[in-house]
Amino acid sequence: MVMDSHRLFLSFLTAALAVGFVSVVFVLRWVLYFKEGLAWDGGLAEFNWHPVLVVTGFVFVQGIAIVVYRLPWTWKCSKMMMKFIHAGLNTLAFIMAAISLVAVFDFHNAQNIPNMYSLHSWVGLAAVILYGLQLLLGVCVYLLPITPVYLRVAIMPLHVYSGLFIFTIVIATSLMGITEKLIFGLKDPKYKDSPPEAIFVNVLGVLITVYGALILWLATRPSWQRPRELQHQTQHGCGDETAGSKVGTALSLLSNTNSDNPESGFDARKRNCKLDESGQRSTM
Repeated sequence: MVMDSHRLFLSFLTAALAVGFVSVVFVLRWVLYFKEGLAWDGGLAEFNWHPVLVVTGFVFVQGIAIVVYRLPWTWKCSKMMMKFIHAGLNTLAFIMAAISLVAVFDFHNAQNIPNMYSLHSWVGLAAVILYGLQLLLGVCVYLLPITPVYLRVAIMPLHVYSGLFIFTIVIATSLMGITEKLIFGLKDPKYKDSPPEAIFVNVLGVLITVYGALILWLATRPSWQRPRELQHQTQHGCGDETAGSKVGTALSLLSNTNSDNPESGFDARKRNCKLDESGQRSTM
Protein backbone atom coordinates (compact mmCIF):
# COMPACT_ATOMS: atom_id res chain seq x y z
CA MET A 1 0.00 0.00 0.00
CA VAL A 2 2.88 2.37 0.74
CA MET A 3 4.45 1.70 -2.65
CA ASP A 4 1.10 2.26 -4.38
CA SER A 5 0.71 5.54 -2.49
CA HIS A 6 4.20 6.63 -3.56
CA ARG A 7 3.48 5.74 -7.18
CA LEU A 8 0.25 7.73 -7.08
CA PHE A 9 2.09 10.69 -5.54
CA LEU A 10 4.79 10.53 -8.19
CA SER A 11 2.13 10.39 -10.90
CA PHE A 12 0.48 13.55 -9.60
CA LEU A 13 3.86 15.23 -9.08
CA THR A 14 4.99 14.41 -12.61
CA ALA A 15 1.72 15.71 -14.01
CA ALA A 16 2.01 18.93 -12.01
CA LEU A 17 5.61 19.57 -13.08
CA ALA A 18 4.76 18.82 -16.71
CA VAL A 19 1.75 21.16 -16.71
CA GLY A 20 3.72 23.86 -14.90
CA PHE A 21 6.61 23.63 -17.35
CA VAL A 22 4.26 23.76 -20.33
CA SER A 23 2.63 26.85 -18.80
CA VAL A 24 6.03 28.58 -18.73
CA VAL A 25 6.62 27.59 -22.36
CA PHE A 26 3.19 28.91 -23.31
CA VAL A 27 3.72 32.31 -21.67
CA LEU A 28 7.10 32.66 -23.39
CA ARG A 29 5.52 31.69 -26.70
CA TRP A 30 2.79 34.27 -26.12
CA VAL A 31 5.11 37.24 -25.55
CA LEU A 32 7.74 36.22 -28.12
CA TYR A 33 5.40 35.26 -30.98
CA PHE A 34 2.13 37.14 -30.47
CA LYS A 35 3.55 40.18 -28.67
CA GLU A 36 6.62 42.41 -28.95
CA GLY A 37 9.12 40.14 -27.23
CA LEU A 38 11.11 41.05 -24.11
CA ALA A 39 13.07 44.23 -23.38
CA TRP A 40 13.53 46.84 -20.67
CA ASP A 41 12.79 50.05 -22.52
CA GLY A 42 9.54 51.33 -21.06
CA GLY A 43 7.52 49.91 -23.95
CA LEU A 44 5.23 46.93 -24.40
CA ALA A 45 8.23 44.60 -24.48
CA GLU A 46 9.04 45.64 -20.92
CA PHE A 47 5.48 44.98 -19.80
CA ASN A 48 5.82 41.45 -21.19
CA TRP A 49 8.21 40.64 -18.38
CA HIS A 50 5.22 40.81 -16.06
CA PRO A 51 3.34 37.70 -17.26
CA VAL A 52 6.57 35.79 -17.85
CA LEU A 53 7.91 36.38 -14.33
CA VAL A 54 4.54 35.85 -12.66
CA VAL A 55 3.87 32.51 -14.35
CA THR A 56 7.47 31.32 -13.95
CA GLY A 57 8.13 32.50 -10.43
CA PHE A 58 4.93 33.34 -8.63
CA VAL A 59 3.05 30.32 -9.99
CA PHE A 60 5.49 27.59 -11.05
CA VAL A 61 8.32 28.07 -8.53
CA GLN A 62 5.95 28.80 -5.65
CA GLY A 63 4.09 25.57 -6.40
CA ILE A 64 7.33 23.59 -6.20
CA ALA A 65 8.18 25.30 -2.90
CA ILE A 66 4.83 24.25 -1.47
CA VAL A 67 5.28 20.52 -2.18
CA VAL A 68 9.04 20.24 -1.67
CA TYR A 69 8.59 18.71 1.80
CA ARG A 70 6.53 15.90 0.32
CA LEU A 71 9.13 14.52 -2.05
CA PRO A 72 9.82 10.96 -0.77
CA TRP A 73 13.52 11.07 -1.70
CA THR A 74 14.02 14.04 0.66
CA TRP A 75 12.44 12.46 3.73
CA LYS A 76 15.79 11.28 5.12
CA CYS A 77 17.41 14.67 4.57
CA SER A 78 17.93 17.08 7.41
CA LYS A 79 14.75 18.98 8.19
CA MET A 80 16.81 22.16 8.48
CA MET A 81 18.16 21.62 4.96
CA MET A 82 14.60 21.23 3.68
CA LYS A 83 13.63 24.43 5.47
CA PHE A 84 16.39 26.31 3.67
CA ILE A 85 15.33 24.82 0.31
CA HIS A 86 11.70 25.75 1.00
CA ALA A 87 12.68 29.29 2.00
CA GLY A 88 15.08 29.62 -0.95
CA LEU A 89 12.45 28.68 -3.52
CA ASN A 90 9.94 31.06 -1.95
CA THR A 91 12.54 33.84 -1.94
CA LEU A 92 13.23 33.26 -5.62
CA ALA A 93 9.51 33.38 -6.38
CA PHE A 94 9.14 36.61 -4.39
CA ILE A 95 12.04 38.28 -6.19
CA MET A 96 10.58 37.38 -9.58
CA ALA A 97 7.16 38.68 -8.52
CA ALA A 98 8.70 41.94 -7.29
CA ILE A 99 10.56 42.47 -10.58
CA SER A 100 7.33 41.81 -12.47
CA LEU A 101 5.68 44.63 -10.51
CA VAL A 102 8.56 46.97 -11.32
CA ALA A 103 8.11 46.21 -15.01
CA VAL A 104 4.38 47.03 -14.86
CA PHE A 105 4.79 50.30 -12.94
CA ASP A 106 7.70 51.38 -15.15
CA PHE A 107 5.67 50.68 -18.30
CA HIS A 108 2.59 52.49 -16.98
CA ASN A 109 4.62 55.54 -15.94
CA ALA A 110 6.43 55.68 -19.29
CA GLN A 111 3.13 55.46 -21.20
CA ASN A 112 1.17 57.76 -18.83
CA ILE A 113 -1.20 54.93 -17.90
CA PRO A 114 -2.81 55.12 -14.44
CA ASN A 115 -1.60 52.60 -11.87
CA MET A 116 -3.70 50.44 -9.56
CA TYR A 117 -7.11 51.00 -11.16
CA SER A 118 -8.21 47.41 -11.84
CA LEU A 119 -9.25 44.53 -9.62
CA HIS A 120 -6.34 42.55 -11.01
CA SER A 121 -3.87 45.18 -9.78
CA TRP A 122 -5.49 45.40 -6.34
CA VAL A 123 -5.52 41.67 -5.70
CA GLY A 124 -2.11 41.17 -7.31
CA LEU A 125 -0.38 43.78 -5.17
CA ALA A 126 -2.09 42.38 -2.07
CA ALA A 127 -0.84 38.89 -2.99
CA VAL A 128 2.76 40.10 -3.31
CA ILE A 129 2.60 41.96 0.01
CA LEU A 130 1.06 38.98 1.81
CA TYR A 131 3.63 36.68 0.22
CA GLY A 132 6.46 38.89 1.45
CA LEU A 133 5.02 38.92 4.98
CA GLN A 134 4.55 35.15 4.86
CA LEU A 135 8.17 34.70 3.80
CA LEU A 136 9.46 37.05 6.49
CA LEU A 137 7.39 35.38 9.20
CA GLY A 138 8.51 31.92 8.09
CA VAL A 139 12.20 32.88 8.19
CA CYS A 140 11.90 34.51 11.61
CA VAL A 141 9.90 31.72 13.19
CA TYR A 142 11.29 28.55 11.60
CA LEU A 143 14.87 29.39 10.67
CA LEU A 144 16.00 31.45 13.67
CA PRO A 145 17.01 29.12 16.53
CA ILE A 146 15.98 31.66 19.18
CA THR A 147 12.28 31.29 18.37
CA PRO A 148 10.47 29.43 21.19
CA VAL A 149 9.12 26.02 20.28
CA TYR A 150 5.63 26.79 21.54
CA LEU A 151 5.49 29.77 19.17
CA ARG A 152 6.47 27.58 16.21
CA VAL A 153 3.77 25.07 17.07
CA ALA A 154 1.14 27.77 17.56
CA ILE A 155 1.88 29.55 14.28
CA MET A 156 2.15 26.41 12.14
CA PRO A 157 -1.60 26.12 11.25
CA LEU A 158 -1.64 29.79 10.21
CA HIS A 159 1.57 29.34 8.20
CA VAL A 160 0.12 26.37 6.33
CA TYR A 161 -3.25 27.97 5.68
CA SER A 162 -1.87 31.33 4.58
CA GLY A 163 0.60 29.68 2.20
CA LEU A 164 -2.14 27.76 0.40
CA PHE A 165 -4.45 30.78 0.49
CA ILE A 166 -1.85 33.07 -1.10
CA PHE A 167 -1.09 30.47 -3.79
CA THR A 168 -4.81 30.28 -4.62
CA ILE A 169 -4.97 34.09 -4.84
CA VAL A 170 -1.98 34.09 -7.20
CA ILE A 171 -3.68 31.58 -9.51
CA ALA A 172 -6.88 33.64 -9.57
CA THR A 173 -5.00 36.89 -10.13
CA SER A 174 -3.04 35.38 -13.01
CA LEU A 175 -6.27 34.37 -14.73
CA MET A 176 -7.68 37.86 -14.23
CA GLY A 177 -4.49 39.38 -15.61
CA ILE A 178 -4.27 37.41 -18.83
CA THR A 179 -7.98 38.00 -19.51
CA GLU A 180 -7.58 41.72 -18.90
CA LYS A 181 -4.56 41.83 -21.22
CA LEU A 182 -6.47 40.07 -23.99
CA ILE A 183 -9.46 42.39 -23.69
CA PHE A 184 -7.31 45.52 -23.79
CA GLY A 185 -4.71 44.24 -26.24
CA LEU A 186 -6.79 42.65 -28.97
CA LYS A 187 -8.33 45.29 -31.23
CA ASP A 188 -8.73 43.80 -34.70
CA PRO A 189 -9.92 41.11 -34.40
CA LYS A 190 -11.29 41.59 -30.91
CA TYR A 191 -11.15 39.11 -28.03
CA LYS A 192 -14.82 38.19 -28.50
CA ASP A 193 -14.06 37.03 -32.05
CA SER A 194 -11.69 34.32 -30.71
CA PRO A 195 -8.56 35.03 -32.77
CA PRO A 196 -5.64 32.55 -32.51
CA GLU A 197 -3.95 34.58 -29.76
CA ALA A 198 -7.10 34.54 -27.64
CA ILE A 199 -7.49 30.77 -27.98
CA PHE A 200 -3.80 30.22 -27.24
CA VAL A 201 -3.86 32.36 -24.09
CA ASN A 202 -7.12 30.80 -22.93
CA VAL A 203 -5.34 27.45 -23.08
CA LEU A 204 -2.57 29.01 -20.97
CA GLY A 205 -5.20 29.96 -18.40
CA VAL A 206 -6.50 26.39 -18.32
CA LEU A 207 -2.95 25.09 -17.81
CA ILE A 208 -2.38 27.48 -14.89
CA THR A 209 -5.66 26.36 -13.33
CA VAL A 210 -4.80 22.67 -13.68
CA TYR A 211 -1.33 23.27 -12.24
CA GLY A 212 -2.81 25.06 -9.23
CA ALA A 213 -5.32 22.26 -8.66
CA LEU A 214 -2.60 19.57 -8.80
CA ILE A 215 -0.34 21.45 -6.37
CA LEU A 216 -3.18 21.99 -3.90
CA TRP A 217 -4.11 18.30 -4.12
CA LEU A 218 -0.52 17.22 -3.50
CA ALA A 219 -0.20 19.63 -0.58
CA THR A 220 -3.40 18.65 1.22
CA ARG A 221 -3.31 14.84 1.18
CA PRO A 222 -2.45 13.69 4.74
CA SER A 223 -1.16 10.33 3.49
CA TRP A 224 1.52 12.08 1.39
CA GLN A 225 3.01 14.25 4.09
CA ARG A 226 6.54 13.78 5.41
CA PRO A 227 6.48 10.89 7.94
CA ARG A 228 6.65 12.37 11.40
CA GLU A 229 8.91 9.59 12.66
CA LEU A 230 11.53 10.64 10.09
CA GLN A 231 10.99 14.29 10.96
CA HIS A 232 11.80 13.57 14.59
CA GLN A 233 14.83 11.44 13.69
CA THR A 234 16.34 14.01 11.32
CA GLN A 235 15.71 16.81 13.80
CA HIS A 236 17.31 14.86 16.65
CA GLY A 237 20.22 13.58 14.56
CA CYS A 238 21.09 16.95 12.99
CA GLY A 239 20.65 19.02 16.12
CA ASP A 240 17.76 20.98 14.63
CA GLU A 241 15.99 20.92 17.98
CA THR A 242 18.07 20.36 21.10
CA ALA A 243 15.55 21.18 23.80
CA GLY A 244 14.93 17.53 24.61
CA SER A 245 12.77 14.70 23.43
CA LYS A 246 9.55 16.38 24.52
CA VAL A 247 10.34 19.40 22.40
CA GLY A 248 11.21 17.23 19.41
CA THR A 249 7.93 15.36 19.78
CA ALA A 250 5.96 18.59 20.00
CA LEU A 251 7.58 19.91 16.85
CA SER A 252 7.14 16.67 14.97
CA LEU A 253 3.38 16.87 15.48
CA LEU A 254 3.16 20.16 13.61
CA SER A 255 6.42 20.51 11.72
CA ASN A 256 5.05 19.69 8.29
CA THR A 257 4.67 23.04 6.57
CA ASN A 258 2.46 21.74 3.79
CA SER A 259 -0.47 20.08 5.63
CA ASP A 260 -1.84 19.34 9.04
CA ASN A 261 -3.49 16.04 9.87
CA PRO A 262 -5.54 16.37 13.06
CA GLU A 263 -6.39 12.67 13.04
CA SER A 264 -2.79 11.47 13.26
CA GLY A 265 -2.56 11.80 17.05
CA PHE A 266 -5.83 9.90 17.48
CA ASP A 267 -4.68 7.17 15.12
CA ALA A 268 -1.39 6.80 16.99
CA ARG A 269 -3.17 6.51 20.35
CA LYS A 270 -5.58 4.00 18.84
CA ARG A 271 -2.70 1.85 17.60
CA ASN A 272 -1.01 2.05 21.00
CA CYS A 273 -4.21 0.94 22.71
CA LYS A 274 -4.47 -2.04 20.37
CA LEU A 275 -0.87 -2.96 21.10
CA ASP A 276 -1.50 -2.73 24.83
CA GLU A 277 -4.58 -4.88 24.53
CA SER A 278 -2.75 -7.52 22.50
CA GLY A 279 0.09 -7.50 25.00
CA GLN A 280 -2.30 -8.02 27.88
CA ARG A 281 -4.05 -10.85 26.06
CA SER A 282 -0.76 -12.57 25.33
CA THR A 283 0.21 -12.57 29.01
CA MET A 284 -3.09 -13.99 30.18
